[in-house]
Amino acid sequence: MRRATLAALVAACLGSAGCQALDPSSGRPSRAARSAASESLAIVTQARPPATSTRPVVDRIHGVRIRDDYRWLEGDNSNPARMGSPTDEVGRWTDEQNAYTRAVLDGLPGRPELEARLRSLMEVGSISSPKVRGPRHFYSKREGNQAQASVFMRLGPGGEPRLLLDPMVLDASGLTTISWIEPSADGRLLAFGSYRAGDENSTLRVLDVDAATVTPLEIPGKVSSVSWAPDSSGFVYRNLQDVANPYSGQVMYHAMGRPVSEDRQIIRQFRPDEDAKLATTYGPGGALSRDGRWLVLSYATDTRNNDLFLADFVSWRTSGTLERIAVASGLPASFGGTMVGDTFYMLTTLDAPNGRIVAVDPRRPERASWKVVVPEAADGGVIAGFDVGKGLLAVTYLRSASSDIRLFDLRGKETGSLRLPGLGTASVAAELESTQAFLSFTSYNAPPSIFRVDLTTPDAAPELWERPSVPVDPATIEVRQEWYRSRDGTRVSMFIVHRKGLALDGDNPTILYGYGGFKVSMTPSFSPALWSWFEDGGVYAVANLRGGGEYGQAWHEAGRLARKQNVFDDFIAAAEHLIDRRYTRPGRLAVQGGSNGGLLTGAMVTQRPDLFRAAIVGVPLLDMLRYQQFLMARYWVPEYGSSESAAQFDVLRAYSPYHNIRTGTAYPAVLVTAGENDTRVHPLHARKMAAALQAATASDPAERPVLLWVDREAGHGQGKPLDLRVRDAADQRIFLMWQLGMLGE
Repeated sequence: MRRATLAALVAACLGSAGCQALDPSSGRPSRAARSAASESLAIVTQARPPATSTRPVVDRIHGVRIRDDYRWLEGDNSNPARMGSPTDEVGRWTDEQNAYTRAVLDGLPGRPELEARLRSLMEVGSISSPKVRGPRHFYSKREGNQAQASVFMRLGPGGEPRLLLDPMVLDASGLTTISWIEPSADGRLLAFGSYRAGDENSTLRVLDVDAATVTPLEIPGKVSSVSWAPDSSGFVYRNLQDVANPYSGQVMYHAMGRPVSEDRQIIRQFRPDEDAKLATTYGPGGALSRDGRWLVLSYATDTRNNDLFLADFVSWRTSGTLERIAVASGLPASFGGTMVGDTFYMLTTLDAPNGRIVAVDPRRPERASWKVVVPEAADGGVIAGFDVGKGLLAVTYLRSASSDIRLFDLRGKETGSLRLPGLGTASVAAELESTQAFLSFTSYNAPPSIFRVDLTTPDAAPELWERPSVPVDPATIEVRQEWYRSRDGTRVSMFIVHRKGLALDGDNPTILYGYGGFKVSMTPSFSPALWSWFEDGGVYAVANLRGGGEYGQAWHEAGRLARKQNVFDDFIAAAEHLIDRRYTRPGRLAVQGGSNGGLLTGAMVTQRPDLFRAAIVGVPLLDMLRYQQFLMARYWVPEYGSSESAAQFDVLRAYSPYHNIRTGTAYPAVLVTAGENDTRVHPLHARKMAAALQAATASDPAERPVLLWVDREAGHGQGKPLDLRVRDAADQRIFLMWQLGMLGE
């Protein structure tokens, strides 16, 4: 008997007078317990979705008539600067939907017990790699039941931890997140960003480390990418000139001791009247070299490519004139890197779709003078990033969607491979002045751990610096990677994780997860909440879909714009592979994804409703004909296209989940989630999709409901305190257990 099923039946029985939970002879749930659970489910299934009025709006897009029955759920679109601002009516409708969802999910047998069980797993702590400034090691750490991570410092790697910043002191509600930290060169000042309730609009503040006081300085506007001058006299940062305008990015310089109003602008985002294309890209970014000599400036031209410039920072501060040295401009590739003295080590996809590292002399920045230090890998490995230690480059490759770290000297001679704890996801945090570095590692069966390594002795076993204790035995879990063929014959990889000894009888409850976009790679990671799923006999599969970055630039290109359907075909083929290999069957299979992955699972609901029993559609994009009009979504036009283009309109219309709902179709059970404070993906997508599915589905809502949960205290998901993350995990898990038949066995 699966443990969660037993808990559900016992909990249901205990709620009924005179019910004996277990049969004394067998130790299995008694007939009375099973009956009580059935009664509990029967009560849940009496709930019905609230009625939603239709108010048709008809658009003609490139001559095609498009009817939208739920435009009113977008909110107030009368002010172009505040498209989709909420109205009281939409708020009341959302409250009704949330109440319906709570009535269903909270009434399922065993939910409180499941939440308690998940809490014990999710109270596993977390820790970041330290940022080292002299003897001072700065890092973030969350202990057990803490709502948010705090910031600590150690003097030396083995020093006693000293608490510097506790977000609960900043905000007792637990909703404030410290989003980033950046210490000054001497470690006496610590810039940090914080935001509240998931809105991600970080405000910069500065901590005087020795005095243990936060200075009065505050810089608002979604601040990021801070780099200090070496004498701590000021710092370069990126923010939004107007936080309400996501297309107002700028790179600024702040001089310590001067008012923020005197901060100097280094580079800003183009306005639409200057260059319509560049105005709707992510725009500028900047960093200051550790020695304070050079500014490294970039300008994103789409979701894949950027221009890159160098500038003499000392000259700019003196003259006020920014003389940019063009390293790469107008080229179809990505560029980024680090200054080491007067040499810029640059990772680029130019003439190398899987990445290469070149050395650039600012005095001779033209392409003909670039020197290849690390060439593109001949074996198909993808360079995911690199860091620089004293005289060494630590280059992280992706090979078959897992990490491999190779070391090179600054001339490009390979000096070895860093010894990793196993197959998983790894990265190195190094410092220019030292060969000592920190290695981060995680996998499906390995909790996130930080190790100390010496880059001159890569074969040595990494020395554990810190690892959270976990209440599970990773040795009980099996991880495998399998390959399958997509619709057009392309080979696609997939990680499959489950309890050792699992019988492949075609009847295992299975979650299939995917993303497939923006060159984001799905690599192994540890999720303590999944352990209860494994213990209950569940299978967890993660597909490395086209559109991601697991296999380089070509893999990404094969899943964007007019080729987006490849992503959906890859996911469908993954599901069919799991069924063919007898891991599961359609009635025991669920799909899950968030953000771009929510678009993926939304498309699965409309394209192959027969292939899955349930879907979790998290913080999703779903109305692909209007998405670009809201929040920061014009940044994603290079990834998806826009209905403003006739050719791209046809592609988007063909797969847009909201526009492909068909009345009378027996849809699977669906849980759609959103965050009211989301500054990335507007919650209107979730609202409209839920309303349309509830009206269209031929499935009985008592058996396969369409549920909507809009979190009023969250955004896209970042920064949620522990309590809310546990609640969300319990909601999603109990929903899937119900739908996959795990509560009534």
